[in-house]
Amino acid sequence: MTFHGKVALVTGGTSGIGRETAIQLAQAGAKVVLAGRRTEEGGLVVEEINSNGGEAVFVQTDVTKEDQVKHLIDETLRHFGRLDIAFNNAGIEQLGPVTEFTEADYRKVFDINVLGVFLSQKYEIPAMLKSGGGSIINTSSIVGHVAMPGASIYIASKHAVEGITKTTALELAGQGIRVNAVAPGAIATDMIDRFAGAEGSDNRQWLASQHPMGRLGQSKEIAAAVLYLASDAASFTTGISLPVDGGYLAK
Repeated sequence: MTFHGKVALVTGGTSGIGRETAIQLAQAGAKVVLAGRRTEEGGLVVEEINSNGGEAVFVQTDVTKEDQVKHLIDETLRHFGRLDIAFNNAGIEQLGPVTEFTEADYRKVFDINVLGVFLSQKYEIPAMLKSGGGSIINTSSIVGHVAMPGASIYIASKHAVEGITKTTALELAGQGIRVNAVAPGAIATDMIDRFAGAEGSDNRQWLASQHPMGRLGQSKEIAAAVLYLASDAASFTTGISLPVDGGYLAK
């Protein structure tokens, strides 16, 4: 898979899955626009990409703010003149019993996980249409397909991402834009550290054991799936949610 001549946008790109995907896209030839709230971390990713022969820029963006998302797309077009690939990856988790969540908890999670995808697509789509089409990949989760106790708001938000992905895919199927989602299992990132503790903890070992392959996934494994969905190899694929989960959903 090569992306020479293509421009890719990655939100939530300062760490974890987003960081690894941005690096792999650049290695495959894409020019990359990295978006996130953490300027220092974003700068480090851009420096890594550029020092290895790639081309990337960072645009500080809060995906819950429409004016900032519009600015992000404007800056993408100003820097590189087009948009071909968008990986809408910005997200946040919230854990706890359903009776203990507050309205503020709900709004925070849905604003980032759902409104962020909605606003991103709203401005990505016209930019892609100007370039003749493209590919959008949204980050869902295995809990966009099933449920588990203790994360009701997060799980509801990922079910919403699934719905947005499928609906937008149908709306754009005849216009040259494919829209898919990737649905990771438990991946060894900062989010899992917060959820299950550091490597070697009982909670982390239990979480790994819930996946038939007996381990957590790696960011590079999700990035590989994103690159597939972004590529011409997936030219007849739209409206799907691709699990990358060590067999979790097969149980």
